[in-house]
Amino acid sequence: VLKQPQNAGRFNFTTQFPYYKEVTYMPNFENKTLGKPVVFDMDMSVGDFLALFYLLKVDVEVLNLKAIIVSPTGWTNAATIDVIYDLLHMMGRDDIPVGLGEVFAMNESDPLFPLIGDCNYAKAIPHGNGGLLDSDTLYGLARDFPRSPKRQPLAMEIWESVLQTMEPGSKITVLTNGPLTTLAKVVSQKNISSRIQEVYVVGGHINNNVYDKGNVFSVPSNRYAEFNMFLDPLAAKIVFQSEVNITLIPLSVQHKVSSFSHILCWLRRIEQTPEVVFSKRVLLRLQRLKQSHHRYQHMDTFLGEILGAVVIADNHSNLSEEFEVKPVKVLAQGDVSIDGEMVVDEEDGKLVRILSHVNAKAYHEMYANRLGDWNQSAKVGSFEDQRRKWSRPHSS
Repeated sequence: VLKQPQNAGRFNFTTQFPYYKEVTYMPNFENKTLGKPVVFDMDMSVGDFLALFYLLKVDVEVLNLKAIIVSPTGWTNAATIDVIYDLLHMMGRDDIPVGLGEVFAMNESDPLFPLIGDCNYAKAIPHGNGGLLDSDTLYGLARDFPRSPKRQPLAMEIWESVLQTMEPGSKITVLTNGPLTTLAKVVSQKNISSRIQEVYVVGGHINNNVYDKGNVFSVPSNRYAEFNMFLDPLAAKIVFQSEVNITLIPLSVQHKVSSFSHILCWLRRIEQTPEVVFSKRVLLRLQRLKQSHHRYQHMDTFLGEILGAVVIADNHSNLSEEFEVKPVKVLAQGDVSIDGEMVVDEEDGKLVRILSHVNAKAYHEMYANRLGDWNQSAKVGSFEDQRRKWSRPHSS
């Protein structure tokens, strides 16, 4: 039946659009002095895409995004990596490699320690209601991005290729916005971990009292963990036992800047670049879902994920940042009621720099102004723009 001509597929881009042409955008930075090299490790939640917009808008002479690492152990399935390629294509950055990490958390695919396996952590993410289905489709907006050429190297292959392009003696800054599955493998390899300047970890929660709870809402017995640590607690434990320098951007400070009304207010005031228009649509949808349905009450969690990109990219004077240093340990004992919890441990903890305060107004203004800057703006604004180009002859 499948071979019968009458059942053959009738449409692909080349037949649907008479002037279809695959384009790859490779920016020319020959006359620029590239800035701080950064690798962005994300789990493709909606907040990660908003953070990626910000990183791509920062002047390349300030921040040079070398690669993106995807951890499918978080809020999306592995196939959502295609949406990252589409966003990069929209922004004219097809040159940035994207590496796919492990689909399973540490010891889940081949459980050496059975207590920390069997998908005990991944099943905490709901399928609908702000979970996998919504994240995989970017809340119904993923297909608004222009279509892009696809590649799919693995995460560790990308790490090795990035190091080969680095100047001798230079080091990389890492920003993580998801479970630490890939980073745990990286810090376990001395030849790679020695090339890391610092790791900014967006996630984790250190409770100050019994009422100061985490955000693993789907596991009521786990009161104090944060999702990024909970989804792969063994990986988090390995990272927080390693020798790399860590700056933690915990749940408490994320909560202080997670306001839909404030950030949308700023986005309405500024130049309406394609990335501002898209970000507004995403944020308005999240806000409406939070207001209309009790199962979407965790939507403002994704707003906090943008904070790491702003902190890592900008000189911090405008943010009025405050840090403290504490010895931190992550629990990974095979008990879902405590795994992923962060505790202060004077004897066994690792000294970690922890962001404790930022100026929320300055943060919202900084994010909006960056996205509203036409410098390093989108090359193709949307799929509709792409359709129009493919429907008429190309200009010479």
